[in-house]
Amino acid sequence: MIDEKDSGRLSRRAFTTGLACLGAAIPAMAATPRIGTAAAPLPEEDPIDPSRLGGSVIAPVGEGVPPALMARALAAVQTHNRAIWSRDVIAIADFTRPSAHPRFHLVDVLNGKTTTLLVSHGKGSDPAHSGMLQRFSGAVGSEATSRGAYLTSDPYVGQHGRSRRLIGLDPDNRTALERGIVIHSAWYVAPDVVAKQGMCGRSQGCFAVSPTDLDQVLARLGPGRLLYADRV
Repeated sequence: MIDEKDSGRLSRRAFTTGLACLGAAIPAMAATPRIGTAAAPLPEEDPIDPSRLGGSVIAPVGEGVPPALMARALAAVQTHNRAIWSRDVIAIADFTRPSAHPRFHLVDVLNGKTTTLLVSHGKGSDPAHSGMLQRFSGAVGSEATSRGAYLTSDPYVGQHGRSRRLIGLDPDNRTALERGIVIHSAWYVAPDVVAKQGMCGRSQGCFAVSPTDLDQVLARLGPGRLLYADRV
């Protein structure tokens, strides 16, 4: 269903410690991969502590993501822990930025790397096509982007080719399945489009990415992962 323009650092230690603390309180977190060595594996009940990995400085996680959004994404993992069963990669859509800028962050929790890509917002969120998201809405027929936590679901092939369904987990985006809000690719999300018109085109509320980025996004955001959308 769809057609058609800050930074901060959260240390991996802070990020993984946050996840570990959640794991202590939430049994589901035990499924998160652990870091250790054959000679000195970490006890199952211990949190990940970088000081036990030789004292080296660990690369930051979420570099380029506003700290406030990273904190909200972590909180969403805790709130929706029963639904989010794979926590190796978290996607964060930073709609503070204009659509001409890469703002779809794929945060790899395990190696501390962040990949940032172009992504669209909905027509209803930017009626004048200014390139900036003006408002969020989850109303059916709004053609707007909805804020909040999404669970990545099953892949399928539809009107826009290969896509992935999203399940809204928060009150603002509970209508995601009903509205057909998904991840798919679109020609209007591409560097050449930005070069010509100064912004990406708009979707009808879906997270449309560049056709050249689709393989990576679908592969890294398999079922059971968090996609968090908001602005600061």
